[in-house]
Amino acid sequence: MQHNTKVAVIGGTGKSGRYLVQQLLNGGYCFKMLIRHPEQFNIKSPQIEIVQGDARNYNAVLSLISGCHAVISTLGQPKGESPIFSDATTNVIRAMNECGIKRYILITGLNVDTAFDKKGAKTTMATEWMKANYPQTTADKQTELNILSASNIDWTLVRLPLIEMTDKISALQISLEDCPGDKISAASLAEFLTLQLFETGYVRRCPFIANE
Repeated sequence: MQHNTKVAVIGGTGKSGRYLVQQLLNGGYCFKMLIRHPEQFNIKSPQIEIVQGDARNYNAVLSLISGCHAVISTLGQPKGESPIFSDATTNVIRAMNECGIKRYILITGLNVDTAFDKKGAKTTMATEWMKANYPQTTADKQTELNILSASNIDWTLVRLPLIEMTDKISALQISLEDCPGDKISAASLAEFLTLQLFETGYVRRCPFIANE
């Protein structure tokens, strides 16, 4: 099954990103991937176009997004670097506007807060732990949400508990107020992200997702 929707992928070589790449391949999508070190990427497929570069580099992001219909990011924080999320999203939004693209789907932690949250004790404790132990990254993720909220694009910021690296796909629980579980399988996450290419229920929202 081939899709007319061409996807720009950021973070596709990371742990959860690899599951997204496989989900897109299995679904018949053609997509472009932004990769820092293409020589380390071993998947060969006519469905994949590689763009070498970094999400902090605007020209690389623009090259990635050009010709695509949507963007999915599973970007993680590179070790030893300053927080990357707000920089990456600033570049993505700028490039999307230049290319006339509206749909941006990305992931973040459950430590991000929104005005609609009613976080329970467990989620609140996890949020406070992240703020205490990773203050810069947590603050940058919150800044990323502020940048998204001020934009004119159709974004969905998916908030996640612990990601399990497994191919198992289980039923999902979804909430806009509190994280409904402790774990999400990487395969379930990849399926959810891909479905959001065509769903509108979580546009400009920050759903928590977890496996039942």
